[in-house]
Amino acid sequence: MDGAFFISIAGCLDFGIGSMMMLNFSGKKIMVTGASRGIGCAVAKAFAETGGIVAVNFKDNQKSASETLNALDGEGHVLIKADVSIPEEARRAVEESVSRLNGLDIVVNNAGIFEQHPVGSVDFDEWCLAWQKTIGVNLIGPANICYLAAQHMMQSGGGRIVNISSRGAFRGEPDSPAYGASKAGVNAFSQSLAVALAPHNIFIGVVAPGFVETDMAANILASPAGDAIRAQSPLGRVARPEEIAGAVLFLASDGAEFTTGTIIDVNGASYLRS
Repeated sequence: MDGAFFISIAGCLDFGIGSMMMLNFSGKKIMVTGASRGIGCAVAKAFAETGGIVAVNFKDNQKSASETLNALDGEGHVLIKADVSIPEEARRAVEESVSRLNGLDIVVNNAGIFEQHPVGSVDFDEWCLAWQKTIGVNLIGPANICYLAAQHMMQSGGGRIVNISSRGAFRGEPDSPAYGASKAGVNAFSQSLAVALAPHNIFIGVVAPGFVETDMAANILASPAGDAIRAQSPLGRVARPEEIAGAVLFLASDGAEFTTGTIIDVNGASYLRS
């Protein structure tokens, strides 16, 4: 059905295994960080397709962000330029989203970076810089956005926050240990806040993808290592951004409240945990 966004529910809610739930975000005010491309762009489009009004956050790629904005169904969407790893810019991004959207119901923390810094190949200065940048963008930024959004949501009656983590939080990232650590931190603080904020009607979920067809992964997927990466999944491929968006929308939907604190793996069975 054109314009509709469906998701299969398998026992997560009381709809019965294999039933379909149509997601409707009509009138919901949504902020998506790092939404100029990749997963963030797909998430913004999916929310807009289901009636949401989206604040498209970007750091510096105005062209890509404008293309995302212009591709969104519906009206009322806005661009928010801010580096959310900087506390004052994170504050401004949330305040501007609330002001320009006239509210804030849902936040998706998607902005992130991935930089290789193998312990045996980089010098100490490079090592320190990689950790500082990665933790700032991938962990401190989302934590600050969660805090700032929660202040508004506690006053407005509640909301939803979905944080993007990674398979690397569980599997490890030998060449990018700061990335794995930052995403493990996202999992930990998300579950802590899920407990703290549930009494305020604020529900938090996490999506942990493996490799995804995005600009961030394009070089490695096109390299000689690409085939081996695709072979990690029995499906013989990596995820599409739209598949990550589907999990995000489910966690942000009405009826998914009791999943708060959940981490959904979307990695094509490339890494299984129990």
